[in-house]
Amino acid sequence: VQLQASGGGSVQVGGSLRLSCAASGRTFSSYGMGWFRQAPGKEREFVAAISWTGGTTNYADSVKGRFTISRDKNTAYLQMNSLKPEDTAVYYCAADGRTALPGTRSYDYRYWGQGTQVTVSS
Repeated sequence: VQLQASGGGSVQVGGSLRLSCAASGRTFSSYGMGWFRQAPGKEREFVAAISWTGGTTNYADSVKGRFTISRDKNTAYLQMNSLKPEDTAVYYCAADGRTALPGTRSYDYRYWGQGTQVTVSS
């Protein structure tokens, strides 16, 4: 599976962005997907995950109620609303086929896309 993340940019506090993660590979529908982020000087952290069916999701407490993860046949999405300066980071998408809903740790994911920068300014 190859992943290509896009949709990052610069927004003001309270704004919205939609990240996309396009996947190649015939078995994408059998992979759970996740989003992580890494701010300067900080460790990579879990943001959200979605099961291979799309029926189950999981969110970090810091984004619950503001971010929504979804997927269709070949793409996973992260809709980000009410953005805050602390959401500023490089965002990465990831995939794994070993479990229906991957976990919250980096090593729960076998495949990674390149990052896309999100900057939220006040």
